[in-house]
Amino acid sequence: MTKNGTLLNSSAITIPRTTHSMLVRALDGEDRQRFDGVSLYEITYRSDSLNIRGFLALPPASGQPMPAVVFNRGGSGSQGALSDVSASQVLCLYASWGYVAIASNYRGTGGSSGEEEWGAGDVNDAMNLLPLLHSLSYVDGGRIGLVGGSRGGMMALQMLARTDAFRAAVTFGAPTAIYGLPSSAYIYKTMSRYLGRDADPDAEAKKRSAVEWAGELSKTTPLLVLHGSGDRRVDPDHALLLGMQLQKHRVPYRLVMYENADHVLAGRRKESNLEIRQWLDTYVRDLAPMPRVGPHGA
Repeated sequence: MTKNGTLLNSSAITIPRTTHSMLVRALDGEDRQRFDGVSLYEITYRSDSLNIRGFLALPPASGQPMPAVVFNRGGSGSQGALSDVSASQVLCLYASWGYVAIASNYRGTGGSSGEEEWGAGDVNDAMNLLPLLHSLSYVDGGRIGLVGGSRGGMMALQMLARTDAFRAAVTFGAPTAIYGLPSSAYIYKTMSRYLGRDADPDAEAKKRSAVEWAGELSKTTPLLVLHGSGDRRVDPDHALLLGMQLQKHRVPYRLVMYENADHVLAGRRKESNLEIRQWLDTYVRDLAPMPRVGPHGA
């Protein structure tokens, strides 16, 4: 039986022209030089006996094991699946920062086998990128970070309740308080579309609501929570409520609310990317000591 995380196929693909043009304009200095040597791959790997498709971006070889980052995409259905364009815009950016960057399309979408589940078995698909990364000789298995947006942020929090393997994590626009929402709420309706006929929606919502089990999150993984105050898909209260629970349970975190930014932080992308990079560089690349938690100082 093929083990979870086994890399089944890897095919080099050309970085799309749109991504190349965008990053060439946005990058300079060492980042620009590294981007010139970035390579992009379509991959297939095993997860729970399923063949899962994804993408991998590599910085130029450094001669030493490199830090890595797992990216959890948001969205659902075929429109949410990563394409070479959407994957490269994120993964090649992270690779230009010096990280091996990898992302899953999860089960049931983007050419992956199985059925889409939205916060259930698909979390395993993201988790199984960890053994895949550990199998790559050019990855430093002790320096892996996690970034997730929207649904991917929800899944990232579920992952942080299972493992201490990530040196740091970032979420943006993540639903964290689905439990208790009215059934008419956008994010509750989205979740409900992917539940089985006999499922209890409230019980399933609680499983996907990190504010209900924040005390189970890794206490050794500093968490950066980003949200836009203008988010109409996931109310900003989700981030505020999570911040309160992180504070209560002494989980190391930083909460940043971008005024007027929407669900994908449009208009604050440059600023939020700098925030994400600083967080990853500090705790993943440089292995800085954990931030202090709880009351201290004068």
